[in-house]
Amino acid sequence: MATQAPAALEPSLVQRFVGNAHGDLDAVRAALSDEPILANAAWDWGGGDWETAAGAAAHMGRRDIAELLLAHGARLDVFVAAMLGEVDVVRVILEAQPQAREAKGPHGIPLRAHAEAGGEQAAAVLELLDSGR
Repeated sequence: MATQAPAALEPSLVQRFVGNAHGDLDAVRAALSDEPILANAAWDWGGGDWETAAGAAAHMGRRDIAELLLAHGARLDVFVAAMLGEVDVVRVILEAQPQAREAKGPHGIPLRAHAEAGGEQAAAVLELLDSGR
């Protein structure tokens, strides 16, 4: 006997959550407290420009928000890893999928820009990207 899928999240809630993940740590924390499954919700800003809250935090350089989301079960992708300075993760992904070096994240933002958003803590990722390896 198949189980019934849970109800979909309210679209306005998802849009607000992903929007807040661009810079409002308190709003993200409160929303996760109310609805933990938001951690992996994604919003389509239009034209297939899908963005998760972690993706929003990544291109904005919001380590605090990204780490909170990861602690709540958000999925780590190459863009988040680049911003966080997780050079070993980025290296393994690029070795397995070299074309990921040119991948675009939410809003068409390139991988390199995510690493730049990570500041000094992501310097090793920038070196990796610059090395071409």
